[in-house]
Amino acid sequence: CEKIHYVSPNIYCCGAGTAADTQKTTDILSSNLSIFSLNSGRNPRVVMAVNILQDMLYRYHGQIGANLILGGVDCTGNHLYTVGPYGSVNKVPYLSMGSGDLAALGILEDGFKHDLELEKAKELVRAAIHAGIMSDLGSGNNIDICVITREGVDYIRPFQESEFRDDRKIKYRYRPGTTPILTEKVVPLKVEIVQETVQQMDTA
Repeated sequence: CEKIHYVSPNIYCCGAGTAADTQKTTDILSSNLSIFSLNSGRNPRVVMAVNILQDMLYRYHGQIGANLILGGVDCTGNHLYTVGPYGSVNKVPYLSMGSGDLAALGILEDGFKHDLELEKAKELVRAAIHAGIMSDLGSGNNIDICVITREGVDYIRPFQESEFRDDRKIKYRYRPGTTPILTEKVVPLKVEIVQETVQQMDTA
C-alpha cells in the first residue's frame, strides 16, 4: 500500500500503523484543507494541517492507529512534523516511524546535514528506508521518495525496489525417517453431536 499520502499541493503525509486509519485520516485532512484553499484562494500552511491532525487524533485518545510524518513548504519555509496517535506533535529536522524505524533512524543520524544537496539527500533517504526494509519483515520492499520544494512536488514511486536474494548453497532434501521420533502420544478426540429441529416462524 502507499505510505505517502497527498494532503495539498504543498503538503504530503507519510503514515505508519493501521493502513485504513492512516488513509482515512489523511483523506479527511485533505478535504478540510481543500475547502480552505477554495475559500481563501491560497495554499494552506503546514502548521494548519498539524493543528487539524492534532485535534482529530486527540479527540479519539489513541483509538485511531495513525502515526504520521507531515512535511511541506509554505510561505514561512519548510517544515517537518511528527504526529502521534494521541495527538502529540513534535517538529524535527529528520525522523523515521514504523516497524523499521530504528534501523532507518541510525542511517539518518549518521548522514544528516542541514546543507545537504538534493541528490545526496535522496540517497540518504534511500539508504535509510533500505535499512528499515532489510531489518524488518513488515516494511514491504518499495522505496518511495517525495521531494517538496517551492517549485513543486516530485513524487517518485518507486524510487527503488529493495530486495536481497541469496543463492542456496545446497538443496535441503531429507529422506523420510531421518529425524528419529522419540515419543508418540495419541489423544482421542471426543465429539458430541447435537441435533436441533428448526421450526419456521409464523409471520402471518
